[in-house]
Amino acid sequence: MQQVKSEAFLAGARIVNPRALPVPVRSPRRKLINNFGRAWVLHRKAIVRTCSAIALLAVIGVIYQIREPLGMGVSALGGIAQGEFADAGFAIGEISITGQSLTSEQDIFDALGVQPKTSTVSFDVEAARQRIAELPSVETVNVRKNYPGDVLVTITEKTPIARWRVDGVTFVVDGQGEQIGEDKGAYGDLPLVIGDGAADDALVMIRALDQFPGLKTGLLALSRIADRRWDMIYDTGLRVQLPELGVAQALRKLAMYEADYKLLDRDITVIDLRVDNLVALRPTTPAVEETKKR
Repeated sequence: MQQVKSEAFLAGARIVNPRALPVPVRSPRRKLINNFGRAWVLHRKAIVRTCSAIALLAVIGVIYQIREPLGMGVSALGGIAQGEFADAGFAIGEISITGQSLTSEQDIFDALGVQPKTSTVSFDVEAARQRIAELPSVETVNVRKNYPGDVLVTITEKTPIARWRVDGVTFVVDGQGEQIGEDKGAYGDLPLVIGDGAADDALVMIRALDQFPGLKTGLLALSRIADRRWDMIYDTGLRVQLPELGVAQALRKLAMYEADYKLLDRDITVIDLRVDNLVALRPTTPAVEETKKR
């Protein structure tokens, strides 16, 4: 019965044109909007990250393209401002340096980086201080601006402990054996060390000698032998050969012999202390030759 009614209904139904229906058909644009909305709801974070990355790349590309003109513009503006400050009476006119002895004034001026049109307003005190602090003889440094046009530099230098002669040039070295300047005659009272590696171990040897001041009379130099041991060279031509180990004991023995027998004043060229419990002497004139002369 139901099937008969359906067939009768279909037989009497009219075929209607879909375009004439009261509800319009969805357009492709509407479908696209709906699809984007669905994607936004489901993948909003990913879309935001992607768009941000694209925007950032675009900005970087623009900055890269204009980097040279932008840099030239900033530099030009800086130069104009520098000149204006200098013309207004803030140009650096006097640089006062105190405390330097080993450090050359020219090295300090170069480290300051002051140009004819440099003004005290734009002068970078900290950058100048760091450059001066890198000079080998400088322990500490203070750089200060004194308006309108003065720069004050106060230096504390490293303490020299010895002179080191190498390749015909004499340097001044600190306690770590670092070269802190060239000796031009002002440090003649410092001990002189010679030989490869002498500067590195000079402080230990000098401190050992300080315990025996009588042994330093007439001492010309301390010679480092094979970077292992020391020879003491005196102005009389005498050479005292010290051992590689037990230097303090050898110096104590030498001081005792000097006090009892004036050994350093004898007519000898070598005192060999390299072997423990043994003192070997080499006279200036061999005994055989002296006998022949007689």
